[in-house]
Amino acid sequence: MSEPISALNHASYDGIANVRECGLQGMITLRGDLSDKSLAKAVKDATGQNVPGQREALVSGDTGVCWMSPDELLVLVPYAEVETKLAAMVKALGKTHTLAVNVSDARAVFTISGASAREVLGKVAPVDLSSEAFQPGQIRRSRLAQVAGAFWMDDAETFRVVCFRSAADYVFKLLKVAAQPGSEVGVY
Repeated sequence: MSEPISALNHASYDGIANVRECGLQGMITLRGDLSDKSLAKAVKDATGQNVPGQREALVSGDTGVCWMSPDELLVLVPYAEVETKLAAMVKALGKTHTLAVNVSDARAVFTISGASAREVLGKVAPVDLSSEAFQPGQIRRSRLAQVAGAFWMDDAETFRVVCFRSAADYVFKLLKVAAQPGSEVGVY
């Protein structure tokens, strides 16, 4: 059996910000009634976090939970633990009407870091990324030019970006062009 590898095997680029493919990340899509107590307990047991509010990302390192829609969460766990966490989650949910699916190998994750990280992402996503409008702990599902994606801030100068694995090369090249030296526009 082959060893799992990430979409771009840790590709990186240094320009006005650093763009890096993060490697393997355990991800579980969890759909259901976000106010359900058994769902909240399953999330807490898997991540140590509460169910996030609208547009919240409660993430520390490779573990956390992100609000994706009124009935959907993205649960982040270490890649090596995803199957164990998913099985525990399914067991804890019992007969609760939910859907929990391992989407780890269907997604790619990038970081954009540095003083110009907002500017790089702002060139490709139609979102107000000013520090007044977008802070660590918030998440947005949006477009990354021509493809769907989601992103949140780990800290004041670091974004984490998730996209479909099939679009990973496109997203990396898109972010790489947006981070070219001399491409600053001074918006953020």
